[in-house]
Amino acid sequence: MNKRSGSYPRVRVEGGGRGVVSQAGAVLLVETVRKSGLDTAISAALAPWRKPRAVHDPGKILLDVALAVALGGDCLADVGMLRAEPDVFGPVASDPTVSRLVDALAVAGPKALTTIRSERAEVRSRVWELAGADGPSAGGSVVVDIDGVLVLAHSEKQDATATWKKTFGHHPLVAFVDHGETGSGEPVAALLRPGNAGSNTATDHIETAQLALAQLPKHLRRGRQTLIRTDSAGGTHTFLDWLSRRGRWLSYSVGMTITDTLHQAVLKIPKKAWTPAYDADGTERPGAWVAEITDIPDLSTWPKGMRLIVRKERPHPGAQLRFTDLDGLRLTCFATNTKGGQLADLELRHRRRARCEDRIRNARATGLRNLPLHDTAQNRIWLEIVQIALDLLAWMPMLALIAETRRWEPKRLRLRLFSAAAQLVTTGRCRWLRFTARWPWRDVITRAIQRLGALPNPG
Repeated sequence: MNKRSGSYPRVRVEGGGRGVVSQAGAVLLVETVRKSGLDTAISAALAPWRKPRAVHDPGKILLDVALAVALGGDCLADVGMLRAEPDVFGPVASDPTVSRLVDALAVAGPKALTTIRSERAEVRSRVWELAGADGPSAGGSVVVDIDGVLVLAHSEKQDATATWKKTFGHHPLVAFVDHGETGSGEPVAALLRPGNAGSNTATDHIETAQLALAQLPKHLRRGRQTLIRTDSAGGTHTFLDWLSRRGRWLSYSVGMTITDTLHQAVLKIPKKAWTPAYDADGTERPGAWVAEITDIPDLSTWPKGMRLIVRKERPHPGAQLRFTDLDGLRLTCFATNTKGGQLADLELRHRRRARCEDRIRNARATGLRNLPLHDTAQNRIWLEIVQIALDLLAWMPMLALIAETRRWEPKRLRLRLFSAAAQLVTTGRCRWLRFTARWPWRDVITRAIQRLGALPNPG
């Protein structure tokens, strides 16, 4: 009878193995880059930054870093995981070459950022066309969520200051296109700001909205079919005036702070005017009601057509009530210019803005937990790299995955798909990646590759 020395089998380890590829599931991201045309677009955009007799293409270098971030990397040096697998990722530049490119793009400043963003917008339009009915604008409309995020700094970095939460770091504004309940979301703007930047600074919200709209297909950059959602930080005269400006005509659903004026207006609402609010699945939510107060306060200085909708609900256990809350019920309010519709439907649409918090959480797990470089100009380039990585993590499920797998977040994608190893076999002048039959998600990977392969090539 053999004696066991522990709960796990004992194996011996040695180096020198051949024909095995780690992170082989990342071929899904590589194929997404190829089918979307992102590689050729970024390479053409960064051609001016390619030095004579340079070995590595600047566009390929930038995409390699983005792929490393998508796989879980959080600094430039993590591109080394791609360098170790040239059969899958091709030739990868050295760490000094990567750093020199980021420095060169940082020196170029707005010119480099504008070039990269322009190409991302063009590729995004193609990806949405390839996605067809699964695209975020398939219903003829699109939703853009804007929110702030605190990024902590653990060293003296440029523009890192004390934040409103008494931490130290930066306070960027980010914007995501919402893919709805069946998908995730993709980034369309990231505005780097010092840590002491205000939460409700209207000029920053306008700039972020401009960057986000520039990433959308041209027919969605103005008009009621594009909805801008924010929390109460966006509830300012200046920002709402900009959204409602003649010729822009954007739809909005913006949180509003419960001021004393609004509180007094809520007190005047007749009891019969309150209607039940909806749960996430569209059913009536016990202990929550909504009402409209547009005609009660003076809104003459606000944009024409603005409606105010208020919600009251029993607070969940442990929630702290505010001074303006009513009779032990928590009050929230938002403004919208959407005409008609059930109040409960409009309130539910606004409350789904909370999905943006999930996008921010995923962004933190994809390079946004820390800004790894010192200068602000360098970290702006890093934010573009993070956005490209998040684009790939949103586009790949949109184009290749189905049903529940399309909703998998980056951490789950890395654990189940990207981290899978495979055997590299060369036969018939073709290279094949053979995933082990024991891997539970082998079929998910292979079928996703087949769907990507069936898409038309760019150009």
